[in-house]
Amino acid sequence: MTTHLFENDSNAFIVQTEGALSDAETAKVEWMLKANKADAEKLSGSFVGARREMVSPWSTNATDIAWNLGVTGVRRIERFEKAGNKPTFDKMTEMHYSQLDSSTLVIDAEPAPVRHIENISDFNAEAGLALSQEEVAYLEQQSADLGRKLTDAEVFAFGQINSEHCRHKIFNGTFVIDGEEMDASLFALIKKTSKHSPNNIVSAYSDNVAFLKGPEVLQFAPKDDQGPSEFGLRRIESVISLKAETHNFPTTVEPFNGASTGSGGEIRDRMAGGIGSLPLVGTAVYMTSYPRIEEGSDHWKPSYSPRKWKYQTPEEILIKASNGASDFGNKFGQPLITGSLLTYEGESKRGFYAYDRCIMLAGGVGYANLEHAHKSKAKPGDKLVVLGGDNYRIGLGGGSVSSVDTGDVARELELSAIQRANPEMQKRVYNVIRALAERSSNPISLIHDHGAGGHINCFSELLEENGGRIDLSALPVGDKTLSALELIANESQERMGLIVSAADVELLQKIAERERAPLYVVGEVTGDGQLVFASPSGEAPVDVPLETLFGSTPHTRIEATSISVEEDEVVCDLNSGDQLAEALEKVLSLEGVACKDWLTNKVDRSVSGYVALQQCCGPLHIPLNDVGVAALDYSSCKGIATAIGHAPVVGLIDERAGAVLSIAESLTNTVFAPLDGGLKSISLSANWMWPAKQEGEDARLYRAVQAVSDFCCQLGIPVPTGKDSLSMTMKYGDGSEVRAPGTVVISSSAPVTDVRRVVTADLKADIKSTLIYANFSGMHEYPLGGSAFAQSQAMLGRNVPNVKSVEHFAAAFNALQKCIAGDLVLAGHDVSAGGLITAICEMAFAGDCGVEIDVATNNASDTAAMLFCEKPGVVLQVAEENRAALEKIFKDSGVEALAIGSVADDNMITCNAGDLSFRRPVSSLRSVWFEPSWKLDRRQTKPELADQRRDSLGAHPLEYSFPHDFTGAAADFGLDLVRTKPGRAKAAIIREKGTNGDREMAFAMYSAGFDVQ
Repeated sequence: MTTHLFENDSNAFIVQTEGALSDAETAKVEWMLKANKADAEKLSGSFVGARREMVSPWSTNATDIAWNLGVTGVRRIERFEKAGNKPTFDKMTEMHYSQLDSSTLVIDAEPAPVRHIENISDFNAEAGLALSQEEVAYLEQQSADLGRKLTDAEVFAFGQINSEHCRHKIFNGTFVIDGEEMDASLFALIKKTSKHSPNNIVSAYSDNVAFLKGPEVLQFAPKDDQGPSEFGLRRIESVISLKAETHNFPTTVEPFNGASTGSGGEIRDRMAGGIGSLPLVGTAVYMTSYPRIEEGSDHWKPSYSPRKWKYQTPEEILIKASNGASDFGNKFGQPLITGSLLTYEGESKRGFYAYDRCIMLAGGVGYANLEHAHKSKAKPGDKLVVLGGDNYRIGLGGGSVSSVDTGDVARELELSAIQRANPEMQKRVYNVIRALAERSSNPISLIHDHGAGGHINCFSELLEENGGRIDLSALPVGDKTLSALELIANESQERMGLIVSAADVELLQKIAERERAPLYVVGEVTGDGQLVFASPSGEAPVDVPLETLFGSTPHTRIEATSISVEEDEVVCDLNSGDQLAEALEKVLSLEGVACKDWLTNKVDRSVSGYVALQQCCGPLHIPLNDVGVAALDYSSCKGIATAIGHAPVVGLIDERAGAVLSIAESLTNTVFAPLDGGLKSISLSANWMWPAKQEGEDARLYRAVQAVSDFCCQLGIPVPTGKDSLSMTMKYGDGSEVRAPGTVVISSSAPVTDVRRVVTADLKADIKSTLIYANFSGMHEYPLGGSAFAQSQAMLGRNVPNVKSVEHFAAAFNALQKCIAGDLVLAGHDVSAGGLITAICEMAFAGDCGVEIDVATNNASDTAAMLFCEKPGVVLQVAEENRAALEKIFKDSGVEALAIGSVADDNMITCNAGDLSFRRPVSSLRSVWFEPSWKLDRRQTKPELADQRRDSLGAHPLEYSFPHDFTGAAADFGLDLVRTKPGRAKAAIIREKGTNGDREMAFAMYSAGFDVQ
């Protein structure tokens, strides 16, 4: 092996080749790396680069590119950053070098041998497997039955497969609350909703994704997936996919890769739905403790002392996690079109709560061919195939370590459980799955992604009904020092496991080669019920019956105790308009209420060509829409809507109300899309994050799940998918613990009749109109418990909003749907974080127009409560000529539509509320609302650029100028979106591996009349 050194101003590179490089090859490498070949045999300085035993994903890509350039002697290229005196780096994948030379990448370590475990209890603690005493006893009995000691790989495999993360033991367990055994498990309560209201469900809880009946769509795809081929249209019956997944522990420890791999893993879950499905758009939710950024104004600041953070500060988590999720979507080619953010710390009578262990949720929707919605059966002789990258010492024990509270296992084990992302590799793998899923005859029998537990979990799931044998030597290795355990159980990302017939392997190889996706045939279905990982020498680190791994493990029984506390009531002592305005500014300054521009300005919200509605709207194009909508094909107006809801602070006071309001918020966000079937066309995903096993929390969790089950059954909508993460406690080295608020995040999905008729949140200026408030809750009181107002005053509260009448809520929802179908609504926004006054102000901020609010009650306290209460409802803008029709629809439904204001001409926000009246410029309050975004933006980009963005806000309104006869109709330009006749000319779309955006480019050319390949 020959070593070559290259460098430029910021990086050095080691290029290893078989033999010397010619002058022409050297020139190509210099061009590729934008670096010059060094004359010296060594480079001295301070460098940070990949650990010598790990071939980095960057190296894999760079080596491929070199080969494509004709430099076929290249075996490895690694990049080393010139790091200076204080290098910072990821110790799991990188190291510091003071010199680079021919010995830098030489590996002299050997893989650890297979261990036969003498004491399973000791190994459980050593490896951080979090096995219970009953599970240890179960494994000891299995060892005795087999007549031998179990290997380290077998015990480790059992720990991952049976972790709380993978097996949901609490959700499947029996609850005993205050001595009384509950009739149903948590899982049974959730599944009850689908049994009660099956509605459009095609698949629920039989896969890692839910499928709902979708419309007929026109699939635009190549006619032949094995080579250059003309694109064409094919009608298929579709199913809509819905999925949401959390990656809380990894994001708490290493936010960028934790969130990035969380996003990638959720996308792979949708890819693996049925026998292959296609992701369309993504969502993201971030919840942390308060970031403490001192610069700027002090409209509001936290009153709690920061902890000595275990891994990352809340500010670092917010920025790095959102960078990671955005980066993955941007590189993979999935737009992120809706989401949510909450920061919280607070005292309750139960103790102190904060999101020190953060929440990072990645979700999304997509679609599949109805014929591919269910997995097939494997048979003996079928081949086990892996698509994706190499194995590294990454993500070991992720399933088990994620299943315990942060701090319960050694720091080294927590760090080793974090994965690393390679979205470009996942895009290559996806292109293969897409090609197979778009075929009229899909050869996949079974498909599963590689997540927690790596190969061991994926292969055991695929082979559960049959058994199989895997050849260890066939698994791709990026780190030659991996032991058998590490090779089998690492969580290196961007990999998929498939089972296909032996006859279809050649087809799969051809498509993978075209997409440059690594493909390995690693094993075979045997039918003997045994799971075997063996090397060519005959050594088998894993050789056990699958029933040992999935068998009669001990049933979990949860003994829970209720703790009743009564919180103090929120004091709303505002005596003047100025005090009301000051209180409003505090609310607008909370990160959860404030502008999310710092999140949306770094993520692609349009790639794919399917996005019909994303976060940004209005003449200033600032993020306010709370529902995301995507079309299902390029030729029609049918689509999917998705939205998010949560209310964890209300849940601290009343867990039942918090759960119900989480659903209500998701629905009052979704309602602004015209749905195909109204309320009952919606399906939900429920993701549960809870500090389980803490005093009183298990009983609260049960009651919250029970509330979701009851509310959904009463509404007639199902929850066909979800996930739980029940170790939401951060344990610090000094013995202190911080619990996260028990949280349920609801994600909605529903078919949309016409994506062009979605109502946006920005007020439309220059139209004579009225603002209407519709109360969805059926409550006439205005409780402030758990509100943003209470949070801004460092209070919690006693009385909380809720949905008092399910019938009233459903009637209000369907009434608004009828108004939207009749084009009666100009703009709309839900009432949630910040209350009624915040919803109105935000609509004015986005519309860049003034507004006059006219509300009053019998006393100032009630008026303030009305303005800040967060009970479910909506604010609508309706043109005067449509007002009577809208009010009649609501009245006929038994719902009051209350006129509360109008759009004003003076760019002022005027609140007429008796003694609590005030008048402020829109730009002034919008600046307060924008400031938290500006503060965080300064931390993620050059401060002067963030300053420029803030200073120019409102100065560059977005305006379009169209010809007077412009209609926007494709037919006016001679474009046929469903043409079947040959085109007038031919066009070729040239793409490279892992790129995105090629499909929408192809359809643009196709609709313009080209025959496209």
